[in-house]
Amino acid sequence: MGSLSRRNVLATGAAATAAALGLSGCGDGRSASAAGAGRAGDAVSSRPAAPPVPAQAARLIGDGSTSDTGPQPHQPVPQRLEPGQRPPQFVVFSWDGAGEDSKQLFSHFRQVAQETKATMTFFLSGIYTLPEGRKDQYLPPGHRPGASDIGYLKDEHIRATLQQVGPAWLEGHEIGTHFNGHFCSPATGVGNWTPSQWHSEIEQAVGFVTNWKTNTGFHDLPALPFDYRKELIGSRTPCLLGQDRLLPAARALGWQYDASSPGGNQVWPSKRLGLWDFPLQAMPFPGHSFEVLSMDYNILANQSNANINGDPSMRPTWQDQAYRSYMAGFNRAYTTNRAPMYIGNHFESWNGGIYMRAVEQALREIASKPDVRLVSFRQLVQWLEVQDPAVLAKLRTLDVGQTPGDWREYTGGTPATTRATSQAATA
Repeated sequence: MGSLSRRNVLATGAAATAAALGLSGCGDGRSASAAGAGRAGDAVSSRPAAPPVPAQAARLIGDGSTSDTGPQPHQPVPQRLEPGQRPPQFVVFSWDGAGEDSKQLFSHFRQVAQETKATMTFFLSGIYTLPEGRKDQYLPPGHRPGASDIGYLKDEHIRATLQQVGPAWLEGHEIGTHFNGHFCSPATGVGNWTPSQWHSEIEQAVGFVTNWKTNTGFHDLPALPFDYRKELIGSRTPCLLGQDRLLPAARALGWQYDASSPGGNQVWPSKRLGLWDFPLQAMPFPGHSFEVLSMDYNILANQSNANINGDPSMRPTWQDQAYRSYMAGFNRAYTTNRAPMYIGNHFESWNGGIYMRAVEQALREIASKPDVRLVSFRQLVQWLEVQDPAVLAKLRTLDVGQTPGDWREYTGGTPATTRATSQAATA
């Protein structure tokens, strides 16, 4: 995505499963000096039309960049599983460093979400609300002021991004964080940061989002309709690095989940240091003996050796393979243990945009299935929190692809075999 371009650090996949599931997530293919790679005058869309502002009068916060408009609209009421009930199939589509540029992918997937009745998580990079002309306000841990391994957005794309974030929240989507400078270097990257450095990075990300009017001068735009400090309950780190030392800082801030861990399996989630752990998951990779992580760049890295402009003649094959991989992962969970599935993406046009088309095709097909819920991480947390802990513990005993003989053995109630034995004994 032009000024949003990123590149993963994953080892490519002619090797075994361990290589395919190694360090992953996303890194940047350019230096910060390549910021604003889009053409001047690129069209910027704010489609779909913004939903109406809540009836409750907004209480402006700080400089008026954000506001309290009351509870978020369009939120499902989580319900506890009934005894013997098969769990719904949860699928979370999430977007790292969500921003709107000339490719208009943020607005496009908001429209897709409306058409499929899906809710998503948008991990916003804080510096996507900070003009490059004021970049020295950013003090990245271990780096010079203003440094970033991703480019700053052009001013018109900052405006376009802000025009997407507020309406997205009003439509029910979650606004998480992807932090700021996206540092993935083994020597100076986020994998080496201490909890206090993570705390600084978080505070700066929140600060940029809550002071964008002062920093941009876009006083004609409405305030974002949420209190970001209250709404922010989770994240995904750059390149899926540094989770161990992020979690203490996140827990101190009252966050409830983290989606940064690489190499997870399609099993029911558990908590780590008090936060729900939602890792990218290994899913089948058609045509290969190893599996691939459920993120667009990980698929790309194993198809075109991390070349975001790979062989055009292979793109139809790669797009179909990406789509079939998503669907294979979905179907494995859907027809067996019903473990929630997490899919991570970027608003990018890598390899001609094939990964955007593949994930949209999968999303639309998944949405058509019965008993499927396309939710945000926030909504998944809310559902998990109302469940019987004993039921969740039992669900976690289901292995990848394991089909229960009787759901009552996992979600409560009397299993059929036990009931039949009891009835025979009393006959």
